[in-house]
Amino acid sequence: MTGRNSIVIEPGSLKKEKASAHLKASLCYQCKRCTNGCPVTFAMDIYPDKVIRLVNLGRMERVLNCNTIWICSACETCTTRCPNEVDIAGVMDYLKEQAIREGVKIPQPRTYAFHEAFLKDIQKRGRVFEGGMMGSYMIRSGELFRKIRNGSIIEDIVLGFKLFLKGRMPLLPEGIKGKKEIKDLIK
Repeated sequence: MTGRNSIVIEPGSLKKEKASAHLKASLCYQCKRCTNGCPVTFAMDIYPDKVIRLVNLGRMERVLNCNTIWICSACETCTTRCPNEVDIAGVMDYLKEQAIREGVKIPQPRTYAFHEAFLKDIQKRGRVFEGGMMGSYMIRSGELFRKIRNGSIIEDIVLGFKLFLKGRMPLLPEGIKGKKEIKDLIK
C-alpha cells in the first residue's frame, strides 16, 4: 500500500536519462543551490532541485508533464552554481526534447513556439538573428495575428525601430564560420 507522500521509484524510466549521462544528474546531492539561484522559480510548479531528484528516481512521467521544464529560461545560473557540475539547464533541455518525442501535451505552447523558433534560427544561421527569430516566433505562436487584431503591434514596431536606431537590432543577420558544426550539434 502506498500513501499520498510515498516515493515510487520507476527504475526502468531512468534508462532514458542514462542516455544523457554527460548531464551528470546522478551526481546531485540536493544542496538546492540551483533552486536558490533560479530567477524564475516563482512561476515553477516543481523547483529545479526536485526535477533532478525526480529524474534520478525515474519519475519521468511526472517531470515530463510539469510546467517547470518549459518555464526554465536556460540562463544556466543553476548549472554554474552546482558544486557537482550537474548540467541542470541541459537536463531541462533534454526533458523538453523527451516530452516532444513522447507526444506530451505542452502546457506552455507559446513558450514552446519560442523554443522552436530559437533553435531553428540557430540551426539555420549558426547564431540568433533576433529580427528573424522574433518574426518566426510571432507567426508560430499566433501572437502576430493577435497583436494585429488588438492594435498592440504598433508598440512592437516602435520598440524595434528604437532598437534599430541604437544599433541593437540589425536589419541583416551576421554569418559565422562553422554553420555545419552547429547544425550537427543541434541534431
